[in-house]
Amino acid sequence: MKSKAWTEKFMQGVFFVAACASVLAVALICIFLFANGIPAMKEIGFIKFLTGEIWRPGSDQFGILPMIVGSLYVTAGAIIFGVPIGILTSVFMAMYCPKQIYKPLKAATELLAGIPSVIYGFFGLVVVVPLIRNLGTALYKANIVDNPGNGNSILTASLILGMMILPTIIGTTESAMRAVPSHYYEGSLALGATKERSIFRVIIPAAKSGVITGIVLGIGRAIGETMAVIMIVGNQARLTNSILQGIRTLTGNIVIEMGYATGLHREALIATGVVLFVFILIINLCVAMLKRGTDHE
Repeated sequence: MKSKAWTEKFMQGVFFVAACASVLAVALICIFLFANGIPAMKEIGFIKFLTGEIWRPGSDQFGILPMIVGSLYVTAGAIIFGVPIGILTSVFMAMYCPKQIYKPLKAATELLAGIPSVIYGFFGLVVVVPLIRNLGTALYKANIVDNPGNGNSILTASLILGMMILPTIIGTTESAMRAVPSHYYEGSLALGATKERSIFRVIIPAAKSGVITGIVLGIGRAIGETMAVIMIVGNQARLTNSILQGIRTLTGNIVIEMGYATGLHREALIATGVVLFVFILIINLCVAMLKRGTDHE
């Protein structure tokens, strides 16, 4: 008994140390970012830094509004492409999928999560970029757009990011739908509703917390993606109103210039990381609030 009690105390200590290490890692990252980023924001000017439209480090002009808008553009595009496909795939897997193809389909969706982002970027560069370039050329010849672009664009990045967030949305949404008590669905059918109406009016609303959580986590994945986006988005630090034009994201701005940045330029890039970190914190806060709302229900 003494040996068992000692073992339990030892393992409790191991778990406590592991938890403290996780909290310490987050705390150190926060301290590093804010200690180096906030002074740069003060020197540049908070408003000027966040709303400035020109990023020219050589001229000490550090406005990250184009990168903020660019990140929001590609994230919104990823949601538009990825969320409907992810939810409909989850519905098929949870409610319609035959047993003989469920395992291969499940393995395929999980494999999407394991593919390195650089492979997504390479696929986009070789396959999607030429398609978008041809689309832009056709629209330009038809006088629908003023500039056809070269294929490296918001639309291309949105399509690739939409593919990348699919496993997150599919996995979370399917699990949420399977967690809904079966009598909800059976009762709806017994009252005369069709299968499709039962799914979209009963099952999905009952699983809305899990569905929204999957979407929010997908947003976090999209807004924090770097390598794939750099390869296909064009990386021009500018504001644009065309999805066929290239832009630059917050993550791309940091990665592209951090290797040679010094002085205020380097601190401004760290401050860009602070802004991105705040976005991620807001997303995590949304997930926590959703879970808390589910617990109250």
